Amino acid sequence: MQMLLIAAGVAVGFAAGYFLRKAFEEKRLDGARAQTERMLKDAESQAEQRKREILTEAKEEALRLRQDVEKEIKDRRNEQQRVERRLEQKEENLDRKLDALTRKEEELKISQDALKSRMDEIETIKVEQVRRLEEVAGMTREQAQQVLLAEVEREADHIIGLRLKELEEKAKREADKKAAEIISTAIQRCAVEHTSEVAVSVVNLPSDEMKGRIIGREGRNIRAFETLTGVDLIVDDTPEAVTVSSFDPVRREVARRSLERLIVDGRIHPARIEELVEKAQREVEEQILEAGEEALLDTGIKNMHQDLVRLVGQLRFRTSYGQNSLLHSLEVAHLAGIMAAELGLDESLARRAGLLHDIGKAVDHQVEGPHAVIGADIARKAGEPQEVVNAIASHHEDEEPQTVYAVLVAAADAVSASRPGARRESLDAYIKRLEKLESLAKAFQGVAKAFAIQAGREVRVMVVPNLTDDGSIQKMAFDVARKIEDEMKYPGQIKVTVVRETRAVEYAK
Repeated sequence: MQMLLIAAGVAVGFAAGYFLRKAFEEKRLDGARAQTERMLKDAESQAEQRKREILTEAKEEALRLRQDVEKEIKDRRNEQQRVERRLEQKEENLDRKLDALTRKEEELKISQDALKSRMDEIETIKVEQVRRLEEVAGMTREQAQQVLLAEVEREADHIIGLRLKELEEKAKREADKKAAEIISTAIQRCAVEHTSEVAVSVVNLPSDEMKGRIIGREGRNIRAFETLTGVDLIVDDTPEAVTVSSFDPVRREVARRSLERLIVDGRIHPARIEELVEKAQREVEEQILEAGEEALLDTGIKNMHQDLVRLVGQLRFRTSYGQNSLLHSLEVAHLAGIMAAELGLDESLARRAGLLHDIGKAVDHQVEGPHAVIGADIARKAGEPQEVVNAIASHHEDEEPQTVYAVLVAAADAVSASRPGARRESLDAYIKRLEKLESLAKAFQGVAKAFAIQAGREVRVMVVPNLTDDGSIQKMAFDVARKIEDEMKYPGQIKVTVVRETRAVEYAK
């Protein structure tokens, strides 16, 4: 029984707890519902308030936009009115100007009619006066014009002739003075030492025993040496010396170097000769290129064909009357450049023409013809400018100079060759050579005068016109040239020019 009571009490306790929990949960649920309703009401209230605010802002923005549009429309209307007023004013001004132009046109028309009437009257008077003058003068108007024009032409010719003569004399004086200034300035600025060089052709020996070793058994050493170098080796009675002979200066230099090294080495036989000759050839070739490049560097010349550079370097081994051809070419280049600068011309082009003017001398022993023509052909094939080609060809008057650069190069060449100490020929020998050159030409029948010019490079023969004809002067030039070749010794070439001319002279007293 007690157990039942306990169980009943427990059950009652569980039931009471259940109902209490249920009541508490219902109370919490009611509170949540109430809170939810309040939140919904608050949200609806806030939304309504926000809606009213947005509507208010939209109305204010619409009002503002409307005011802006109205203001812009008003401004545009005002601007349009101003434009219309300006157009009306311009139209009024144009109307006034048109009226003024119309009045002026009417006035000009009236004036033109009056002027035309006056011109007709003047023309009538002029015709009447001309008619009366013709009657008084006894000639027509055209005849009078011709007489007047002839008289004016005679007076004008006389005045023009006097003026031309005055200007010609003044220009000649100024040109001579300017030319002297330019040449003297160029010579002063291109001051060089008065030295000369010759190609070495004699090799000294330590003793005369070396001659036998150079010749070799049955002459095999000297034959091998001459075959490899292309020179003639002269072993004569000259004590302790051997002479190297060749028209080619480069070959002569190769032979000289090879022979000197053979003498120092002491082993002289064909195999050793071949070895040293090849080595000397390479060294000389390198020296030629270096000399050419140094010449370009010294003159400031760029972009030159390699073949021309090599020919310029070969001039290092050429001489003319003891003057080294490369040094002479450098001197001519500097002189021509200085004179071109004084005249306001292209200084670089003048130096280029001056440096290349004697390149024909590097190969004139291999090619027939004057060295100026040979050099011009080489320069033309190498792509040099026409000014340079003409300057090379005309510096000894083999061709006519076509540009001022050709004249400058010819002048620089003459200055370089004729300055004191430049060439080794003595004054007495020089004068004798020129006198003999003139006397050979004067010996021919029909020759009136003969002049040696250009330092003996040309002889100009003046013939008597009534004793010769145009057909015979060509044969005379040929005969004079052959006689000079047979009876004189000279370096290079001599140009023979035969001139036949007829002059008529009168004197006005």
